[in-house]
Amino acid sequence: MINIEVNNRQVQAKENEMLLVTLRREGIHVPTMCHLEDLSPSGACRLCVVEVAGHPNLVPSCSFPVYPDMKVQTHSPRALKARKTIIELLLSNHPDDCLYCERNNTCQLRLMAEEMGVRARRFRGEKNNFHKDISSPSIVRDPAKCVLCGKCVRICEEVQAVAAIDFTGRGSQAQVGPAFNEGLNVSSCVNCGQCIRVCPTGALVEHSHLAEVEMALNDPEMIVVAQHAPAISVTLAELFGDKPGRDVNGALVTLLRKLGFDRVFDTSFSADLTIMEEGSELVHRIKNGGVLPMMTTCSPGWIKYVEQTFPDLLPNLSTCRSPQQMLGALIKSFYAEREGIDPSKIYSVSIMPCTAKKFEAERPEFSRDGLADVDAVLTTRELAQLARRRGLNLADMEPEVADNPLGSRSTAGKLFGGSGGVMEAALRSAFFLLTGRNLDELKVQAVRGLDGVKEATIDIDGLMVNVAVVSGLENARVLLEEVRAGRKDLHFIEVMTCPGGCINGGGQPIETDIEAVKARMKLLYQIDRDESVRLSHENKAVQQVYQEFLGEPLSELSHKLLHTHYDPREVLK
Repeated sequence: MINIEVNNRQVQAKENEMLLVTLRREGIHVPTMCHLEDLSPSGACRLCVVEVAGHPNLVPSCSFPVYPDMKVQTHSPRALKARKTIIELLLSNHPDDCLYCERNNTCQLRLMAEEMGVRARRFRGEKNNFHKDISSPSIVRDPAKCVLCGKCVRICEEVQAVAAIDFTGRGSQAQVGPAFNEGLNVSSCVNCGQCIRVCPTGALVEHSHLAEVEMALNDPEMIVVAQHAPAISVTLAELFGDKPGRDVNGALVTLLRKLGFDRVFDTSFSADLTIMEEGSELVHRIKNGGVLPMMTTCSPGWIKYVEQTFPDLLPNLSTCRSPQQMLGALIKSFYAEREGIDPSKIYSVSIMPCTAKKFEAERPEFSRDGLADVDAVLTTRELAQLARRRGLNLADMEPEVADNPLGSRSTAGKLFGGSGGVMEAALRSAFFLLTGRNLDELKVQAVRGLDGVKEATIDIDGLMVNVAVVSGLENARVLLEEVRAGRKDLHFIEVMTCPGGCINGGGQPIETDIEAVKARMKLLYQIDRDESVRLSHENKAVQQVYQEFLGEPLSELSHKLLHTHYDPREVLK
């Protein structure tokens, strides 16, 4: 540790760390629009400039290392003037549509303009005539609102290993976009939405389904059904002002009913169903010499990534649909038949922490007889927006339970919300399917936590099952390269597209910090610890659906409704 002076007081810093890191640890606020935790600094926005004694120019604190006895002024008149000028220049050619912008309440540019006291336009620049890209089913890109901070480019390349977007053009014509300025729909974009979460303005937003959902809710002839993913109830409260770490499952059900949904189901139910099918498939592959390692298929961004980047490993993917698509299929088959409802009169809506689920719902594999299994997908953010539009506050909702039988879950299904949860749930039931008894210790600590790569070995009556859990596609890429190169020891791999899993998905609250993600994961583990039904195969609602409709895991009807296949995908290079 070394001593430096900041704003006339002594502060300790780690030698050679960046000044901004020191300042944040000390609780000293310096604005920035381009900085990303745990990634190397880019120094693109220059908003974090500070004055350092002995240096003639202001220095960007995000990319300036500390040294012994340095003296820093973070809010000197010179630094404040520079920051204000930067904001004014960014606003000089920024669209003046704040009242209509999707990000009008969370736009960092607007908030910084307020912070810097920008109350008049000093500079006027020619507006960029960039066209909005609405080609993607998941993401809308508006280059006119881009401030060239580069965060989306870096998250896409360095964290997600996709590199679907980059800087193009020069000078005043510089922008961020796909190759050849084509649409996102023909790029390598996997629709994960991590770019949306880090974008400081409205340059990247989700492709909203709110209008379609509201139209269905207002149609008296439609039965509008909602399903909500495991990560929603441990996150939604944050968008209503609560601190991270509160489960609002019962209030969420009530909120959806007050919004006008006729039925409310829990996607954690079909997560349990996924475990029954996926666990049975894994056991079948192990016993019969099937393709190993088998890889999970719950995360649609991951599926597209394999289709376009590792098509030779498609046989390793489980044939199981995601829980969203399993429940969508059952709602318009089993439930429609059971309740005597014409499937064409059902409008099925998923509430998901994920923008890629919008892409998944539109895949042609997931429709039957001209009807999509899932008609619309709302992100966590869109659900909160819809509630506010209807004048509803989550805090006012008295808890209710979801509709049955597609609304009951085990805690194993709830664990799907975080990285490692699918694996833990699968191992619990795979152990039962192979041995006829349950694990003595249901908690599988080795696959828990936010580490990007986790590996474990489980002893199932002498059969040593080796598993790996990865989140973030760069981590997945490294592991897949090992498998492609001949690694043979693994039996089962869980992959979540987003770092940390669905609790940190692209449809979750904007610019979530790591502490919030940790609180959500801790809450999932607390739910698993405190509730009584902790095994997917002990979910009585799942047992009922098999008895009344599906027969057994991997049956002919199960294969028709709950399984699929994937093919190599060509993308614009």
